[in-house]
Parts: sequence; C-alpha cells; structure tokens
Amino acid sequence: MFRYFGYGSNMSLTALRAKGVEPLASRRAELYGWRLRFNVQHFFRHEGGVGNIERSEVPGDRVLGVLHECPDDALSPLDAMEALGHGYDRITVDVETDGGRVSALTYVGMPEFIDDRCLPSRRYLNIVVDGARQAGLDTGYLGDLMAQAVHRTDPYPPFVPPSGDHPVFDTAALAQFPAYTSLYGAVFDMSDARPLHEYLKGFFGGRDMTLFHLKRLDTSDGTESMDDILHGRLSEAQRDYLNGYLNEYAREYRYVGRIDYR
Repeated sequence: MFRYFGYGSNMSLTALRAKGVEPLASRRAELYGWRLRFNVQHFFRHEGGVGNIERSEVPGDRVLGVLHECPDDALSPLDAMEALGHGYDRITVDVETDGGRVSALTYVGMPEFIDDRCLPSRRYLNIVVDGARQAGLDTGYLGDLMAQAVHRTDPYPPFVPPSGDHPVFDTAALAQFPAYTSLYGAVFDMSDARPLHEYLKGFFGGRDMTLFHLKRLDTSDGTESMDDILHGRLSEAQRDYLNGYLNEYAREYRYVGRIDYR
C-alpha cells in the first residue's frame, strides 16, 4: 500500500477511479509551506492549466487535499495518468491528517511544462471543487477555489473531416498503427505532433480515446461505455466536449481516416 496526496482533480473519487485507481481509504489532509497553482500546461491548449503545488515562504500557506491509501498495483496507472516524467515529477511530502503527520506521494509540475499564464478550464475546476466538497474541505478554501478565474475559449465549429477518400479502420486495425489514434469516429496520425506531445504518442497511440475523454468530463459519473458511443447515447454536453477535442486533434495531428466501432 502507498499513500497519495491528491490536491487537484484527484480529490474527486470519480476522477481518480476514471484513471484506474480505487483507493482503499480516503481522508482530508493539509500540506503546509506550499501553495496551489494551476500552471501546468495541459497537452491541449483549450484545457488551459491543471493543478500544481509550489513551495511557499508565506507563513500559513497551505494546500488542502485528500490523502488516499492505495494498493501497490495502483501506482503504475497513477504514474501513467499523471504523465510522470512528461509533465509531472513524483515527490514525497509530509501532510497533516486527523491522525497526525504522515508521508505521502504527490506530483509536482516539471519546469518545462509550467506556464504561469495558465488558468484552469471550467471543466477541470468543476472537478476540483466537487472533489473538495466531497472531502469536506473547509469553506474558506472551497470559496477560494470557486472564485478562481478560469480559462475561456471560443466555441468550436462542428468538426468536418477533410474531403477525399480515406481508409476505414476498426479497433483491431487501429492497434496496428502505434502512431495513429482515434476519437469519436475520426482517426489521426500523431507522427508529426509537437514535442510536448511525445508522451501522448505512447499513451494514445493505437487506441481510441473517446471513452477516455468522456470519463474526464465534469459531468461524468464513471458509467459511460463504448456501447453508449456506438448507439449515440450521448448528451449535447458530451457531444460538444468531443467536438472540441476533435478540433484540437485536427490542430495537433493529421486526419487519416475514420473508424468503425462495430
């Protein structure tokens, strides 16, 4: 078992479970001498910045969060979902709990991914606030989170695939192309993606990411399934969210075809 201090979206049990981590137990915890930031660049520009912690010399500064006790086999998926070595580093901190001070793992942004101009998206901040509320963090801290300015983007136009003849893949065929990834019916080639996406080439490559993104929407309850996607049982908010990502995938990658989920 290991202890993990979550201070951002991973305060939410729904968000943590979507990452394949099922804690054995969770409770409030406080990290003194640090401050909360949202200055780690998300891989996709429309998502703004995501949570980070920085050391602080200001007396009384603290980060509130949740101490999760996790089975050992949860560490590998947690590292993968936090992009260990490609966005975040993993460190050990001492946090205060109602049972005293304990050591726990947590993640801090890597210098090359930090941009102090970043703000969290409304989607991300909603998950953070919901997790803080579920954990029963103090009302003043919760109020500060709710007052946090957010990153805003213009609405996306409906994604339209490029004209021309393009091949059709199924999920088995897609898996044979490690530089390809698919989203909501469209297949993209990540080969020439910018350096920031090197990690995603390995994480997204050969896979369909539709369900991955749906489970990260702030309205997710973790029950979304490929059957929902196949039969079009998506809400307008879910379709809008995927359309935004389709536009961003098209900005970052090259469209190469479509996928047949059946």
